[in-house]
Amino acid sequence: MSTIPGRRALLFAAVLPPLTLLDVFALPSFSLGAFLTRVAWGLGLVVFALLFERGSETRRRLLLLFNGAAGSLFYLALVYFTGSLASPYVLLVPTLPLLAAFVYPEESGSAVASGVACTLGIGVYVLMGKGSVEQAAGWAGMVGSSTFFGLVGSGQYRKTAAALNEARVERARREALEKLAVAELQRVQSERLATVGRLAASVMHEINNPLAFVRANLNFIQTEVFTQPLAPALREELKEVFGETRLGMERIQQIVQDLKGFSHSMDAEAACECALVDVVEDAARLASIRLKSVGELKIEVSPELPKVFIMPRRLAQVLLNLLVNAGDALEEAKVPRGEVRVHGAVRGQRVMLVVEDNGPGFSPEVLPRLFEAFFTTKGTDKGTGLGLSISRELVERFGGTLVAENRQEGGARLRIELPIYAPPAG
Repeated sequence: MSTIPGRRALLFAAVLPPLTLLDVFALPSFSLGAFLTRVAWGLGLVVFALLFERGSETRRRLLLLFNGAAGSLFYLALVYFTGSLASPYVLLVPTLPLLAAFVYPEESGSAVASGVACTLGIGVYVLMGKGSVEQAAGWAGMVGSSTFFGLVGSGQYRKTAAALNEARVERARREALEKLAVAELQRVQSERLATVGRLAASVMHEINNPLAFVRANLNFIQTEVFTQPLAPALREELKEVFGETRLGMERIQQIVQDLKGFSHSMDAEAACECALVDVVEDAARLASIRLKSVGELKIEVSPELPKVFIMPRRLAQVLLNLLVNAGDALEEAKVPRGEVRVHGAVRGQRVMLVVEDNGPGFSPEVLPRLFEAFFTTKGTDKGTGLGLSISRELVERFGGTLVAENRQEGGARLRIELPIYAPPAG
């Protein structure tokens, strides 16, 4: 049981003495007995709060029962000192059990204890000659009704509180499991990236050696061929073939280097000051392999953009994910002239990177859930629903934001905003 009842008691203890001001308007003269009753009642509530704070579960329940009865007796004493049955406060006596149940709904017995105290108090009034037996029976009936409704109300409160608590526990459990699953998948992804990095390093070593032989042999063949008497048209055609072959070898070498640089030791990378144009170029080179068959990739990022403080490879990972998602959307919608554009801009003290396409955009039911973990519109063989969730987490880790929206002219737009890097003074 929480300590909230004790806090409520302290609040009432602070309010009770000033309520003596009500007597000035409700009574013909000041009543010292009423004032002292309120002071004693307030001190009793303070004692109750202190004991409740330190008490065990069983002792707290007993304190609530005692406080329910004591509160009703103090109120009856207040009625006595302000005119007995002629007191302006007497009309609230039948509602005391209901009020006890309202103030302390955690323990239904407080309403019963208040009802019993009120009934005994009414009996004492009859014995003192302050009222008739018929009046006492009527008052007792009203007190009993009030006690009944107090019991029902406090019972419903406890059921509702238990249901809400169970819902909170279940929600916390689901969130914890979801976070655990995300963390586990991130760990697996990091391990895979590290494995790919090591594999890329080995592949690069294995490919570079044959490439060196191919390049040397190509140069030898080119030299030997061009020493022969050839027709001018054939000579030009062979020059073009040798040039394209050399570009293809360089492209193979560049792809392997990009894969190695992107995947190797990504978790060990430290945040640093970096230029966005370099990060965009790294991600665009890798994404161009995927986008080449579905649309045109346009990069409009100025080298003059302010620098940001972030892990460059992590930001490249985010951009690559956004570009690949755009390519998937264009391919699925079969857009005839697909286009993906990346452009940068400055907004106040933040710099923006915007990735947009001319595809179908986000549907109204998908857009609000876009960054939910495990939510995906792709098949299970194409995505886990973690790409955008992890991307936003990576951006937010460095004070940035990642938001999604639809373009007015059609298509999707994802906007990354990052704070401009300010070097430390001195």
